Amino acid sequence: MSVSVRTSQSWVRRALKGINLPGMLFLVGLAVTWQLVVALGVVTLVFFPAPSEVINSWFQLLLSGQMLQDIGHTLTAAGIGWVSGSLIGLVVGVWLGISAASWKYGMATIDFLRSIPAICFVSVAALLLGFSLQMELVVAIYASLWPVLINTVEGIRRVEGLYLDTARTLQVSRVNTIFKVMLPAAAGSIIVGLRLALGLALTLAVAAEMVGNPAGVGFQLIMQQQALQPANMFAYIITIGILGMILNRLFIVLIRLVRPGIVASLREDA
Repeated sequence: MSVSVRTSQSWVRRALKGINLPGMLFLVGLAVTWQLVVALGVVTLVFFPAPSEVINSWFQLLLSGQMLQDIGHTLTAAGIGWVSGSLIGLVVGVWLGISAASWKYGMATIDFLRSIPAICFVSVAALLLGFSLQMELVVAIYASLWPVLINTVEGIRRVEGLYLDTARTLQVSRVNTIFKVMLPAAAGSIIVGLRLALGLALTLAVAAEMVGNPAGVGFQLIMQQQALQPANMFAYIITIGILGMILNRLFIVLIRLVRPGIVASLREDA
């Protein structure tokens, strides 16, 4: 029992390690300043609620179940999009990294496509798939695959030649060379791509909901704005920020557990 308790405490300490307390205090300071500006009438805008109103609306939406339903939809879409896009990016990135011919003839197309902002693809996806969950997923996948693909290619191509020569000398098969030499050596670069892709998946899922898919946090944000409910609107905006912070922290904790030796590459202070 004591061992289990110590394990749980150790996991909590690892989860809290690296949290930017000065940055969190700065956010609290901004909220206090915002409250004072509204309370003292320094800024008199009809649709500029005080933080106390926003927090009250947030709890009301949470207790009603609406907020949880919206969060669940957005996280599901972003999660599926991130996993799917990351897998595609990883596979294509390894292929481009190990194949000279693919690199020669394919990178021009890759550079062209990744230069198009992912937000532009929302309109294309809506035109092809309509206002649906499928449209949101396609947009999240499209946004997620590029950081993973590019970082995988760069990581694979930077693998030390000595490692590859050693693998050839030991007559390691091509498949084992990829999985036991190249991918471990490129892991730091790939993980950075995964982290970037996670943020983009959430961002583009919300954008797709704002533009077309009638569900999720992004859709509710637009609905509250059109209903002239600024406190509810700000509550959803703050929720998006909280979701991004939580996902980023969970990703770092997961990587710390799986690959503790390369946590430094994630810049935990970011």
